[in-house]
Amino acid sequence: MRIARIISFLLAATCAAQTPIATDMLAAHNAVRARVGLPPLTWSDKLAQRAEAWADILLTRNRFSHSPKPSYGQNLFAIAGAAASPAQVVREWASESRDYDYDSNICRYVCGHYTQIVWASTKEIGCAVARGDRREIWVCNYDPPGNWIGKRPY
Repeated sequence: MRIARIISFLLAATCAAQTPIATDMLAAHNAVRARVGLPPLTWSDKLAQRAEAWADILLTRNRFSHSPKPSYGQNLFAIAGAAASPAQVVREWASESRDYDYDSNICRYVCGHYTQIVWASTKEIGCAVARGDRREIWVCNYDPPGNWIGKRPY
């Protein structure tokens, strides 16, 4: 029987007791946004709870897909045989910036994770990771969602 240990990043913007992982996830996102002159995101417990639920489902079912009919933007990350840190996860998503050309607003390959991080109208995130069987599934939800076709992220 598979036992999944779920870690939810519960960080409110005004909460004094911050978990190191939650702090790192929010800081990593905000560092990417700062590089393009965007204001920082704030943490949403509601989005984190939904991310936790979806990460748990994906780990339990051994799947890797976005939530059906999502109300939020969503980034996913999976790793097997090792553990990732929030900084590594966000760095992987942000590395897609090399494939995005702002002037033409064209993505050469995969850019959606990066553009969701830097979507200017996004204000809140909530993330979670499900761990078990030497596998991790990371989920971040974004509100309001980004990646609208034909629109620039910032």
